[in-house]
Amino acid sequence: MRLLQRLSNGYIALTRNFHDVAIPQYAILSHTWGNEEEEVTFDDMSGGRGRDKAGFDKIKFCAEQAAKDGLEYFWVDSCCIDKSNKAELQEAISSMFRWYQRSAKCYVYLSDVSDQKTHLMWEQAFRKSRWFTRGWTLQELLAPVSVEFFSKEAHRLGDNLSLEQQIHEITGIPRKALRGEPLPQFSVNERMSWIGDRKTTLEEDLAYSLLGIFGVDIPPRYGEGSKEAFERLEKEIGKLEECLRDLRLTDPRHHKSHIEHIKGGLLEASYRWILGNDDYQTWRNDEQSRLLWIRGDPGKGKTMLLCGIINELNKSMAKTALLSYFFCEATNSRINNATAVLRGLIYMLVCQQPSLISHIRKEYDHAGKALFEDSDAWFALSEVFTDMLQDHTLNSTYLIIDALDECVEVDMPKLLKFIAEKSSLSSRVKWLVSSRNWPPIEEQLKKAGSKVTLCLELSAESVSTAVSTYIQHKVHQLVQDRNYDDMTRNSILDYMFLNADSTFLWVALVCQNLENTHTPQGLIRARLNSFPPGLDSLYRRMIAQIYESKDSELCKRILALIATAYEPVNLKEVASLVEMLEESFDDVKSLQEIVGLCGSFLVVRDRTIYFVHQSAKDYLLAEASIKIFPSGMKKIHYEIFSRSLNVLSRKLRRNIYNLDSLSYPIERVQPPHPDPLAALRYPCLYWVDHLYESEPHNHAEMKVSLQDRGPVYVFVKEKYLYWLEAVSMCKGMPKGVLAIAKLEKLIQGEEAATLAKLVYDARRFIMYHKHAIEVSPLQAYASALLFSPNSSLIRHHFNKEEPDWITMKRQIGTQWSTCLQTLEGHSGTVNSAVFSHDLRRLASASDDCTVKIWDAASGACLQTLKDHSRFVSSVAFSHDSTRLASASGDYTIKIWDTSSGACLETLVHHSGSVRSLAFSQDSAQLASASDDSTVRIWDASTWVCLRTLADHSSTVSSVTFSHDATRLASASHDCKIKIWDTESGMCLQTLRGHEDFVNSVTFSHDSTQLASASDDRTIRVWDAGSGVCLQRIIAHGKGIVTSVAFSNNSTQLVSASSDRILTIWDASSGAYLQALRGHSGSINSVAFSRDSTQLISASHDRTIRIWDAGDGAYPQTLDDSHSNIVSAVAFSHDSTRFASASYDRTVKIWDTSNGVCLQTLDIGHNDTVDRLAFSDRSEKLILASGNGRVETWDQLEDSTGRRLWAQQKSRSWVSQAMSRFLGRENIDYVNQRSSYEPRSGGVALSSGGEWITYNSKNLLWLPPEYRPSCSAVSGGMIGIGVGSGEVWFFNVEANAIE
Repeated sequence: MRLLQRLSNGYIALTRNFHDVAIPQYAILSHTWGNEEEEVTFDDMSGGRGRDKAGFDKIKFCAEQAAKDGLEYFWVDSCCIDKSNKAELQEAISSMFRWYQRSAKCYVYLSDVSDQKTHLMWEQAFRKSRWFTRGWTLQELLAPVSVEFFSKEAHRLGDNLSLEQQIHEITGIPRKALRGEPLPQFSVNERMSWIGDRKTTLEEDLAYSLLGIFGVDIPPRYGEGSKEAFERLEKEIGKLEECLRDLRLTDPRHHKSHIEHIKGGLLEASYRWILGNDDYQTWRNDEQSRLLWIRGDPGKGKTMLLCGIINELNKSMAKTALLSYFFCEATNSRINNATAVLRGLIYMLVCQQPSLISHIRKEYDHAGKALFEDSDAWFALSEVFTDMLQDHTLNSTYLIIDALDECVEVDMPKLLKFIAEKSSLSSRVKWLVSSRNWPPIEEQLKKAGSKVTLCLELSAESVSTAVSTYIQHKVHQLVQDRNYDDMTRNSILDYMFLNADSTFLWVALVCQNLENTHTPQGLIRARLNSFPPGLDSLYRRMIAQIYESKDSELCKRILALIATAYEPVNLKEVASLVEMLEESFDDVKSLQEIVGLCGSFLVVRDRTIYFVHQSAKDYLLAEASIKIFPSGMKKIHYEIFSRSLNVLSRKLRRNIYNLDSLSYPIERVQPPHPDPLAALRYPCLYWVDHLYESEPHNHAEMKVSLQDRGPVYVFVKEKYLYWLEAVSMCKGMPKGVLAIAKLEKLIQGEEAATLAKLVYDARRFIMYHKHAIEVSPLQAYASALLFSPNSSLIRHHFNKEEPDWITMKRQIGTQWSTCLQTLEGHSGTVNSAVFSHDLRRLASASDDCTVKIWDAASGACLQTLKDHSRFVSSVAFSHDSTRLASASGDYTIKIWDTSSGACLETLVHHSGSVRSLAFSQDSAQLASASDDSTVRIWDASTWVCLRTLADHSSTVSSVTFSHDATRLASASHDCKIKIWDTESGMCLQTLRGHEDFVNSVTFSHDSTQLASASDDRTIRVWDAGSGVCLQRIIAHGKGIVTSVAFSNNSTQLVSASSDRILTIWDASSGAYLQALRGHSGSINSVAFSRDSTQLISASHDRTIRIWDAGDGAYPQTLDDSHSNIVSAVAFSHDSTRFASASYDRTVKIWDTSNGVCLQTLDIGHNDTVDRLAFSDRSEKLILASGNGRVETWDQLEDSTGRRLWAQQKSRSWVSQAMSRFLGRENIDYVNQRSSYEPRSGGVALSSGGEWITYNSKNLLWLPPEYRPSCSAVSGGMIGIGVGSGEVWFFNVEANAIE
C-alpha cells in the first residue's frame, strides 16, 4: 500500500510501498471522480506535477483534515495506485475493502453538496448526491469504522452515526450493517441488493466493487463484460458459501445463547467482578500478556463467567477487532474434541473477516468437506489456523475456549500443546481459556510464554459475592413463580447463603429441584433441609430421592444407560434401549418428561440426553455405582447389547433410506423424515462394545449369546449386510471394522465352531469391502457380494441380494486371498510401509511428499504429515512406537510425534536424498542412508549426528541395526554390503557377491544372519559373523528384488520384486514357500509385523497391502492368468472371443461365455504387444508393438477339429497382407492403443477406473486389484486386463438396469 504524506513544510509526497504489517495510521478519501483530465494521477504525483488540476483540491482537503485529526498519512485512490502496473492494480482491487476498513478516518468529499444554504436544502442535495449512485462507494460506506461526510466547502456535515437514518433511507442498507455488524451475517441476496442502480465507469467494475462486500477474490479481466464478471463473482461466492457450510459444525454464537438459556440467563452482576480483577486487567491491557487461564473447581461458574467476558469484549473492543470463542462439552461428542474446537474458532473468524477463508480454500478446493471430517482434519486445520494467525491482514483478535477439561482425553494433550505454542505466535492475538484445576492442564500451559493465571479459589471473596447475587436472582424468580411470601423467600435466601459454598451449580440444582417438585409454602423449610451443602452431598440426596420415588426402577435404568453409553444418546435411542420405554417410543414429549424424573441429573438438548454437568456423571460412577448398577456394570453392558441386537434385528432392512441407485454416494445421503436410523445409530455402532465389556464367557446366562445358532449367529447370518449398510449411513465404517474384529476375538476359545467360521468370514468381508461400502453404502449388495469368493458364508447367506443385471464370466476363486486389507489414499507411488512395534499403527511414505499414519486394525487413515518438499522414501517407527522418522528426497529426515502428528525435529546434514532409516532396538539411535554415499548415526534424544560412515562409493540404499545395536549393516549401489561397529564407526566387513545394485539389507532377529536383495534378481543370506554367503536364492526371474525381510523368529524370509510379487522363503534352506499376488505395480518395500502374523507391502500402484502371513495357507492363484501386466485387450466382432496381451510375451484367447482360456500364444519375441485387433470375421488376430512391429495370427483347424491360432509364416514389420484382410479401417484401429480409455455412453468405466458405469452413471465399484491397465467394451460386455496379469469379463444387462 502506497500512501501520501503531508510533510512539515506542507508539501504532499508519495511514500514508498508499505507492507501491511508496517503501515502507519492513515486517513482515506472517498469521492466521485470528475473528468479524467481533472484528476491527479500516480504519474502526476511521482513527477511532482498536478497541483494545478481541479482534483488536487480534494487531495489538499484530505491532507488538511487528516492533520487536524493528528494523522500524517492519507490515501487517495486516483493517485496512490499505479494503474499501468497490472499486478499492482489487481492487488489494489483485491485489497481495497481492507484498506478502507483499516483506515483511522474515512472522509467522504461530496463535490455536489453545498452547506451554504439552509439545513433542509443541503440535506436534499445530500440525498441526491452522485456519491450514492457509484459502485465503488458502497464498500467505502460499509468498510470503515468512521465515515465522515464533508460538503464541497470542506465543512463537516456529520458521520455515519449521526446521518444513519438518512443513509438508510437513501440506500436501503440495514442499520445494523451501517453500524458495523459483520457483513456475512446478511444473506448473499440481501448484500447483492445493496448495489441497486449504482454505476461504474467500466462495466466490469460493478462486479469487482463487490469483492470486499462478499469477502471473495477474483482477478480483474477488463473487457470480459459485466455479465461474465458477475458470473465469475457469483461462482466464487457459491464456493465460499459451500466452504462455510461444510466448515460449520456448530455456530458458537448460537451455542453460547443456548448455554445461557438452559442455565436460566446470564446475570450481569454475577460476572462483572472479573472486569476489575488485576489478572484480567493485565491480560486485557498488557501487550505481552497473551494468554489468560481461568481455573476453578466444578460448579464455580466458569462457563457463565466466560459468557460475560465475551459480552463485555463485544462492547469494548475496537470495531475492527475479531472475537472468536468455543464451548467444549464432554457429554456432546460433536463438540468435545480438538478438531471441533478449531472448526468453531475458524468459522467465527471467517464470518467476521471473510478474506481469511483463502487459507482454508487452498486445501478445501482440493479435498472438499473431507478436509473438516476425515482422519487428517486436526492436522490440516492446525496448519490452516496457524496460517490465519500469521496473516498480516488479521485484525486484532481475541480467542476464547471454555472447559478445556471437557475435551476428550485423547485430544486434550494436542489441543493444550497447540494453545501453548500458538499463544505467542502473534502480538495481535490474545487467548483466554478455562478449565478445572487439573495438573496435566497446568503442566502443558506452563510452556506458554506470557501467561496469566486467574484462580477462582484465590478470588473467593469476589466469587462468593457473585454467587450471592445469583442466589438473590434465582430466589426472586422462584418466589414470583410460586407466589411465596416474604418469610418463605427469606428462609430460602438464608439457607442458600449458608450452604452454597460459592458454587453456582449447587444453587441452580436446588432451585431446579424446588421448581420441579411444587413444594407447598409451609413445607419449604423442611424441603430445604433435605438439600445438604456441597455438590457431592447434594448429588447423594438426589440419588436418595430417586431411590424413594415410585419411578425408581425406570430412573435407575435410564441413568445406568446414560452413564454407561460411549456417547450421548437421543430420546428415540433411549426408548429402544430401555425396555420399559417401548410404549413411549413415538411420544417425544412423554420421553422428555420421563427423563425429567431423573432428579436433575440429566438435561435434554435437541432431543439428545446429557448429564447436567460432568461432575454429575463423575459422582454417579464413583460414588453411586452400587445403587445405579446393583448387579454390576457388566450386567448393564449386557442388557444394552441384548436390547441393541433386538432392535437392530427388528428394524434393519435393505436400502433403509430408499436411495434410488446402488452407487448413491454417501456424501449426498440425506436422512428422510422420519429418520428410520434415528433410534438405531447408537445400537449399530456399539452393540459389540457392550457385549465385549459384559465379559459373557464369565457368566452362564450371557454365554448363550455366543453359542452356535445363538442370537449373535442369527444376527450375523440374517442381518449382517443390512447392518453394514446402516453403519456406512452412520459414517461409522472404521468402528464397524473394529467391532467385528473385537467380536472375533471374543469368540476365540468358545465352543462355537460354526459361529467362529461365520464371524471370521464377516471380518474378511468388511475388511476387504470397507472402502466400497464407505463410499456408497448400497455397494454392500453389489460390489461386496460380486467380488467375494464363492465360499464366503456371507455371500452364501445373502445370495438373494446379488444384482441380477451383471455377471462375472470368470470366477474369482473359492477362498479369501491372503490380502487382508488394501489401503488407498496416497496420490503417488508408495515407497515404504511399516508396522509400529505395538502393532497399533502403520506408516507409509510416498512420492506425493506425504507420510500417512494408519490404524492397523480398522485401516482408517489417522494422520497425513506434509512437511517434506520432495518424495518421501522411507519411514521407521521407534521401538516404543512414540516417534516416527521419515526420509526424503529433500535431503532431510523428520522426526514426528505419532500421537499428535507434530514434527519434533528436522535433521539436515545429508547432501543427497535420504533413502533409508532404522531405529536401534532400544530407540537410542537412528541410522540414515543417503545418495551422498554416507550412513549417519544420530543420537535419538538430542538428534546430534554421532558418526558419519563414508566408505561406500555410491548411493547407500538401505541400513539396518543388529538386534543388540552393536552393529550396523548398509547396502549400496556399489554392489557391496558393509557391516559397521556402531560404537567406533569402524567398518568390520565388506560383503561382495551381488552383481548389481543392492537395494535392501536386514539382520535376522537373532543377529546371526544378514539377508540382502539386489537388482541382479537374487537374494543372498550371509553369516553375519564371518561374512560367508550361506545361500544364493534366484528369487525373481522377471523382476529385480527391491526389498527383503526376516520374520521375527528368523525362520522365514519375504522378498518384494518389481514383478509385483511377494515371495516367502524358508530362511534355512532357501526353499520357496509361497507367492502373494495382488499388487498391480512394482512392490517397493515389505516388512513383517513384530509377531510375524502379518506382512505389509508398499507399491508403485499407490496402495499399501496387509497380508495374512500367520496361517501358512497358500493363496489361490488362477492358473490361466498372465504372469505380468496385461498390456492390450480386444473383443472379436461377434463378442464370443477376447484376446489379451501381456508383458509376459504371451497372448491369450478367451471364451467370453464362460471365461475359459482357450489358448495361450507365445509371441516369440521381446517386443511388448500394446495393440490388438480381430479381423471382421474373427479369423485373424493382429498384434502390434510400440516400435512398429505388426504381425498376424490365423485361426486354423487341427486334426481333431479344434480351432487353434497359429502365426503366419511370413512376418514383417508392416504386414502387406493387412490391407487385403482387414481394410484401411482396421489398420487404423490396430494402430491405436487398446489401453484403458473411459467412454461416456452405454457400458463403460469411470475416468479413474474405479467404477463400471452405464450411460455415465456409476454401477459397480471395482476393488483395486480389478482396476484396468487396459480394457475393451463390446455391447454390454466389458473386458478388463489388470496389472497383476488377471483378465476379467463382465456382462451387463442394460434392460435389467433400465
